[in-house]
Amino acid sequence: MRAMYPRAMRPKSNLGRRLERLSHAVTAWTGSSWAFAVAAAVILIWLITGPLFHFSDTWQLVINTGTTIVTFLMVFLIQRTQNKDSLAIQLKLNEIVAAIPGASNRLIDIEDLSEADLVRLHEFYCRLSEMAKKEVDLRRSHSVEEAELRHKHKHGKGLPQS
Repeated sequence: MRAMYPRAMRPKSNLGRRLERLSHAVTAWTGSSWAFAVAAAVILIWLITGPLFHFSDTWQLVINTGTTIVTFLMVFLIQRTQNKDSLAIQLKLNEIVAAIPGASNRLIDIEDLSEADLVRLHEFYCRLSEMAKKEVDLRRSHSVEEAELRHKHKHGKGLPQS
């Protein structure tokens, strides 16, 4: 099962590319100190105008509607940023796993596995962790299969195979 995730992020049209540039610019700006200052100023102005409008329902509706719209749009920008960052992190981790001698290549693209497969793999590494806790040399690294074999050999339950 190959994930369509990266392909879905790639804009296919001029409009898509423009929207991507716009969302990137808005995301960068909304994460700035200036955006916070503007938001704080809007709230301050709204509070100051309260007495002018006698703290009416309309006055309250203005801020409620504004914040609802901003929140709605920000959900999509935050998700877009999270998707992009998550993909970048996964690619970096894949590169590290692929580059380290002895690392299990089955961990490359692990994010594409089903939840049940991830749980099974988690249990696999929990067993490895338990075996590593019993290891005298703390710097030693093993696969679960190798660790199980060494563990059995140490306790006379089997001979190591080469």
